[in-house]
Amino acid sequence: MKKTIFITGGAGFIGSALVRYLINETDNIVVNFDKLTYAGNLESLKAIEDNERYHFVLGDICDQAKVASTLAKYKPDYIMHLAAESHVDRSIDGPGEFIQTNVVGTYVLLDEARRYYTSLTEEQSTAFRFHHISTDEVYGDLGETGLFTEDTSYDPSSPYSASKAASDHLVRAWFRTFNLPVVLTNCSNNYGSYHFPEKLIPLIILNALDGKALPIYGDGKQVRDWLYVDDHARALYKVVSEGTLGETYNIGGFNEKQNIEVVNTICEHLNQLISDKPKGITNFSDLITYVTDRPGHDVRYAIDANKINKELGWYPQETFDSGIRKTIEWYLANLDWCKQVQDGSYQRERLGK
Repeated sequence: MKKTIFITGGAGFIGSALVRYLINETDNIVVNFDKLTYAGNLESLKAIEDNERYHFVLGDICDQAKVASTLAKYKPDYIMHLAAESHVDRSIDGPGEFIQTNVVGTYVLLDEARRYYTSLTEEQSTAFRFHHISTDEVYGDLGETGLFTEDTSYDPSSPYSASKAASDHLVRAWFRTFNLPVVLTNCSNNYGSYHFPEKLIPLIILNALDGKALPIYGDGKQVRDWLYVDDHARALYKVVSEGTLGETYNIGGFNEKQNIEVVNTICEHLNQLISDKPKGITNFSDLITYVTDRPGHDVRYAIDANKINKELGWYPQETFDSGIRKTIEWYLANLDWCKQVQDGSYQRERLGK
């Protein structure tokens, strides 16, 4: 049955992938509620912006009145909450914005969702879901062995991950105290098309094309589990439509890679794809430069995604090799998008020193 889905942060990286998936692959109605900060860009939604099932609302999740009026107008069946400040380095430079958006904003959204939920008919309330989308960084540093499971204790290291941990706890409290029907997901590192250029993979691709240094924190041996963003979008829809109320599902790509491996892989692909290299460069890996590590940098994250695999039948379609190749080819074909989203406030400089 067709649903109306209210998405916060739908102009961001993961949010826009989810919006495109819902419009292109389902018959659902999508309401995209986004503040359009530096990392949220409607250019990522050009392909679907004229679809009659898509609606955009410019709004801040901290604006209680705007949230309330939008819920009343569109009467969603699902709320999928992705709006967040999400960059660790930026959270080191300015933690306050992360607390405001990720903690206070989530509280405002939960409170209005609860009010809205109590106004629904019995049939409507039975179908309603609040899906909170979070990160594996709430679990902290994993160590050399093992995997994060849904039962792993929280131990966040950065202001960003601490703010996301707080928002996770608020969502669970609204489930237990107020019986708001919620599901939660914690995902590993996403990559793919339309990724804002401050994150590792697009930063490396674009710096390489410009013949700039490819910065690697510390020794580059930090391990992350990489998840292709379109695989993540499919998983999110699975969870909101089929997940068990009150449950958390970890979403990972089964792709553990050291940061230096990721960068070397990108360089190898670019060496094959780019014949006209920047002046003086024969191998893009020669641009790799080791820089001082970020404060409190976690060494390893790795997700155990067996629960969502076994209970909901989701698994990633892309390997890291296939996904990274698609990602690089997308950036090479969409350099104009990269220029447009770098509006002067961010020019690929180092943040969070």
